[in-house]
Amino acid sequence: MSTFNFARKEISFKIVYYGPALSGKTTSLRFIYGKLPEKVKGGFTSIATETERTLFFDFLPLELGSIKGFKIRLSLYTVPGQFIYKLTRKSVLRSTDGIIFVADSQRRKKEENIYSYNDMLENLDDFGESLDKIPLVFQYNKRDMEDIMSVEEMQEMLNKENKYPYFETVALQGIGVLEALKMMTKLVVSKI
Repeated sequence: MSTFNFARKEISFKIVYYGPALSGKTTSLRFIYGKLPEKVKGGFTSIATETERTLFFDFLPLELGSIKGFKIRLSLYTVPGQFIYKLTRKSVLRSTDGIIFVADSQRRKKEENIYSYNDMLENLDDFGESLDKIPLVFQYNKRDMEDIMSVEEMQEMLNKENKYPYFETVALQGIGVLEALKMMTKLVVSKI
């Protein structure tokens, strides 16, 4: 959860990008990192295999101005989507302030999206948390691919009650990525 550092006058928020393997989580963070001015971003840490799949997490600290004299700091993480890293996903998700769920729009990825979403809910439940307390934003990614699900199908699959904001994204081009992060930032900051 958000941490207050009164000595440094900082409020830090942890935002986790969650979703199936190769859905665009790391690509989203790489785009964000490339677009931000040097003065507001820290180092980008990535632990990946030869095939560019994140094994543990990506971490990107950002400073976003201040509220009532406190600097706002975001730490962005991604989880590994591969099935074998279930415990790592759970560990990275612990104490998050917000989740951006990156769903792969390709029709053939439907079951992986559902599995990953349910895995996220199960992990939150294990911590005694729920989406009633933690903001969620969806990125319906890879909208430029062929044979994709419609937004209506994506909503029916993951956001049936249209309870959470969503953005159509193409992470490789950065389309919608910053907008999703801005919405998440607004949601986590408004909680305090």
